[in-house]
Amino acid sequence: MSEPEPPHVKEEHGEPEPPHDLCVKTQRNTDAGLAEYSCHVCGKSFKNKYYLPIHVRIHTGEKPFACELCDKRFLCSSALHKHWNTHTDVKPFSCEDCGKSFRTKQKALDHIRTHTGERPYVCETCGKSFSTSYKLLIHSRTHTGKNIHYCTTCGKHFSEKGKLTKHIRTHTGEKPYSCTTCGKSFSEQAKLTNHMRIHTGEKPYSCEICGKRFSLSGNMTIHMRTHTGEKPFSCETCGKSFSVKIHLSDHMATHTHEKPYSSGPDENLSKNKVSVEFSLC
Repeated sequence: MSEPEPPHVKEEHGEPEPPHDLCVKTQRNTDAGLAEYSCHVCGKSFKNKYYLPIHVRIHTGEKPFACELCDKRFLCSSALHKHWNTHTDVKPFSCEDCGKSFRTKQKALDHIRTHTGERPYVCETCGKSFSTSYKLLIHSRTHTGKNIHYCTTCGKHFSEKGKLTKHIRTHTGEKPYSCTTCGKSFSEQAKLTNHMRIHTGEKPYSCEICGKRFSLSGNMTIHMRTHTGEKPFSCETCGKSFSVKIHLSDHMATHTHEKPYSSGPDENLSKNKVSVEFSLC
């Protein structure tokens, strides 16, 4: 039995629709014995003709499905249904590891990879891997140069507008996110979230091998290297490798004769703490 439509959802056109006259052609895939429906604008092909009219709307700008509560519009009915959950606050998909809930199955799967460390999306240009298709898309712009955002203060460029906004705060000193427990302020929401775990004691990231838990995903990644033996950071001068980036920085100072840290016991303790708690992988 089909699920009834949400009461505040309206469809201005029924779906599926007949193929668009301008943008559709049918080809025969002789190897697979299946028809392929291709867009005349960009050449993208689909095995199912149902998806082609939806794709064509990317080019035409048509968004026939509208939400009656906020009038936001969408290419297809499934996207509208996902949006509908933002009004009802329904989050049916939960992470078994930390209990966090999500509105869509894909969002839940993307989140679960923060626990497992899985990165199934690989850049064909440089081989770098990512946990979500969106992160791969953003990364690909660094190769194509498309949709690059520049800082007018220092000229640094970013593949996402949101990252540019965060960067600008390094110039302005703005810290709009404050901890309700201790009042400490942060420039990013993610940094506030990580800080809050100091108060809550939450450690949502666990090692699959030994079960040790961590408050930051980056710390779990570093810990996993104690099991795998991976040392991804190499010295360009002598070739020595390290599992943590800050250890490479310390090592590089032995070539330049710099002393980045004082030799006093308190400073060494602070240095070790930094490498454990805040190093990025």
